[in-house]
Amino acid sequence: MGTIATPVREIIPAARLEHVRYAIRDVAVLAEEVARQGHKILPLNIGDPLQFDFATPPALIEAVAKAMRDGFGGYAPSMGVPEALDAIRGEAHRKGIRNVQSVFVTQGVSEAVDLCFAALVNPGENILTPCPEYPLYWAVLAKLGAELNAYALDESAGWEPDLDDIARRITPRTRALVVINPNNPTGNIYSRRTLEALADLARRHNLVVFADEIYDKLTFEGEHVSLASLAPDLPVITFGGLSKAYLAPGWRVGWAIASGDRAALAPYVDGIGKLLRSRLSANHPEQYAIRPALEGPQDHLPEVLTKLRRRRDLTVHFANSTPRLSCVAPQGAFYAFPRLDIPDGDEEFVRGLLREKHVLLVHGSGFGQAPGTRHFRIVFLPDEETLKQAYAAIADYLREHYA
Repeated sequence: MGTIATPVREIIPAARLEHVRYAIRDVAVLAEEVARQGHKILPLNIGDPLQFDFATPPALIEAVAKAMRDGFGGYAPSMGVPEALDAIRGEAHRKGIRNVQSVFVTQGVSEAVDLCFAALVNPGENILTPCPEYPLYWAVLAKLGAELNAYALDESAGWEPDLDDIARRITPRTRALVVINPNNPTGNIYSRRTLEALADLARRHNLVVFADEIYDKLTFEGEHVSLASLAPDLPVITFGGLSKAYLAPGWRVGWAIASGDRAALAPYVDGIGKLLRSRLSANHPEQYAIRPALEGPQDHLPEVLTKLRRRRDLTVHFANSTPRLSCVAPQGAFYAFPRLDIPDGDEEFVRGLLREKHVLLVHGSGFGQAPGTRHFRIVFLPDEETLKQAYAAIADYLREHYA
């Protein structure tokens, strides 16, 4: 007697995924469709230097290759290999960070954020994140069932954090404050006065500070100050890695430096350690690039900064000389966040531009923005001729649709 087949029912994903968005890669799905139609895409959407005329320093490549040849392909210690941890502690000292309680290596800063949030926040609690912000933070909080609590960056003040807005948003269920400096997507570098005020707010409300400083060496003017260096007593987790300044994004090498009062931090650091052990380890051979990166010659950086400064200047000139656009000049990283003066939504603008002119940007609403405003993010990593071509296409699209 044959069995009756039971129909397979649709598998419904977890409800928490409803709020998980990542606009930087989500918009690339449409770009793939446009490319399949035979069009060449001008990509200004993703912060990957190796897609353009930048290369990983040879000393880092040789260090990883040597580690592989020497047999370091098994699991690494959960916290990271000792020589990498020593180099990161030395980097913390050079940044003026004292009272370091723990250092650990992760699969890029993204994993560091995921682990540190998971070890801290309970469902229904919240973490203050900037608006606009790098959308990884929203995605991780949504996954954890935490509440979103976005504070404003003030465009009229050069994208500095709005301290009054932060103070208004702090509740008894607020656990931490995220500070992205230099900022993604605006490129702003926060003033020392602002950082001191942020530290004071965190201190008064017993908040952990997550200081995302992955772009700390990519600065065009002004001084980058590490927030933890201004507040040795405050629980601060400072994120860094090889992706940006050391031009190795695909290696997924990040780290975190936990500093502050030992007694206050100890239970939290122990919790992070549990999660680090449960995921075994970060990439093993790639960790041997951390010491030559942080302690070796930095002679690739002047050329990188020269290129980026020229491309930043070209970008700002374009935005501020094109009707319906304006832009606060970025001081670091490789992003600009121009403002659009159009009646349509910025996502509609970005999708229309991609379909008609084949220029790929990311809509400002994917990062968050003040109500009633419209923006888009430019990655100005491509060479100047590519940028000029893309900017001419954007100007044409604006003229054709919004004249």
